[in-house]
Amino acid sequence: MSGIKERQGLRDKLGEVSVLAAGKTIRKIDKYARTFIEHSPFLCIGTSDAEGNADVSPRGDPAGFVRIIDDKTIIIPDRPGNNRADTMQNIIANPNVGILFLIPGIEDTLRINGKAEIIDDPDALAPAAVNGKAPKLGIRVKVDEVFFHCAKAFRRSKLWDPSSHQDRTILPSLARIVMEQARACEVEEEEAEKAEEDIQEAYRKNLY
Repeated sequence: MSGIKERQGLRDKLGEVSVLAAGKTIRKIDKYARTFIEHSPFLCIGTSDAEGNADVSPRGDPAGFVRIIDDKTIIIPDRPGNNRADTMQNIIANPNVGILFLIPGIEDTLRINGKAEIIDDPDALAPAAVNGKAPKLGIRVKVDEVFFHCAKAFRRSKLWDPSSHQDRTILPSLARIVMEQARACEVEEEEAEKAEEDIQEAYRKNLY
């Protein structure tokens, strides 16, 4: 099986980078990036641990949940979850992060790369309160690179096209999936239903 191991081999296959694509990276949050972040209710953040094991995690809140401190700094609030803290544990080991911002209905995306740290400063986190509940922790990112990403992936996938949306019934409940993966065996329907009820109750009570 053939493979490409060197950058030149990759470039030979793909061709040269266009002038526009090569020069689109900027080093700070400008007015266009600011507008995008302020209207984004969802992002994915990529991290890796000290050994290079990678992880990507979603973050979502009302649009504008990511605070822009200045043109080189943003803060992402951390909301209650399952306490695995994969992203934050990785950041402690390796501060390099990549972030992809999305806005529903807009096919372009915004990418930010930088170095992150975990913060617990109540004053810095207070503005991120929702329903009177401020986050205990946040991820502060010092921006190294900012650039917009074109719409090709969204147009190919028809991500925002309702006609391409799938019925949730193609999969069983999340509770059943996780339980059967963890146990490597089938779960009784009654037990799966009870676990799913617990998940839905947690959604209702513990989003913030």
